[in-house]
Amino acid sequence: MASPGILLVDKPGGLTSHDVVARVRRAFGTRKVGHAGTLDPMATGLLVIGIEGATRLLTFIVGADKTYEATIRLGQSTTTDDAEGEILASAGPDEVSGLPGERIAWEIARLTGPISQVPSAVSAIKVDGRRAYDRVRAGEDVQLAAREVTVSRFEVLAVREGDGYRDLDVVVDCSSGTYIRALARDLGAALGVGGHLTALRRARVGGFDVAEAVEIEALAGAPTLAPADAAARVLPVLDVTADEARDLRHGKRLSGQAVRLPARQAAAIDPGRALVGIVEARGADLKSAMNMPEEAR
Repeated sequence: MASPGILLVDKPGGLTSHDVVARVRRAFGTRKVGHAGTLDPMATGLLVIGIEGATRLLTFIVGADKTYEATIRLGQSTTTDDAEGEILASAGPDEVSGLPGERIAWEIARLTGPISQVPSAVSAIKVDGRRAYDRVRAGEDVQLAAREVTVSRFEVLAVREGDGYRDLDVVVDCSSGTYIRALARDLGAALGVGGHLTALRRARVGGFDVAEAVEIEALAGAPTLAPADAAARVLPVLDVTADEARDLRHGKRLSGQAVRLPARQAAAIDPGRALVGIVEARGADLKSAMNMPEEAR
């Protein structure tokens, strides 16, 4: 049986996140594999994969903030807000070439910070039990509710002029749940010329970086992060004694120990540097929100 751990994969374009999970299952010889956050087939970059008991950590990783590198094309809007959709409208070449850089910077600034964002209709959000993109492909008109997200950085790295369009290479730091396609769509709409995404790469998820990730062809024998090491990248660590670890694993509370918590939740790690689980306060007590299967010694 595969050992529990977190695997970092650099997803190539053209594969779904589910495709990657299927390949990891074959490479590690286990069905118990999941991921922390879907990437569209067009997108590349970091996919955080949980194997065996480490899948329990994914719910604490999926909400981490993220960094994306993307290319936004100004001058065209599409049905999917990215290059895989059909072109809905195109601006005149003079409209695009005449856009002053200061105006673009102003509209980008308005899309930075806490914002209310309507996700793309072809997102993976479920509507009455079905993915929004499935409903769109079935010909349904999907209207998604706006959600509050935070874009802490939206920076233009390079600009390229084309025939009737302008491409912006950008980097975005954002909270979980932010749609970069929606940023491209909204920027183009605010500028009056339309916009969509032509490239997207996820560079970071919380404390995990794509520079550490393995290529899809190198899954067999790929190194994984131990659950304790992975948990320490997304949560503060709380060291517990062997007796405390035993009690937590048995579902017991640690009476009066909530004062030791460094944050709302923490990764409890035993003297052998194994992850006991994720703990949180219950009144004045400390209680497990999630317990890991005990590691064989």
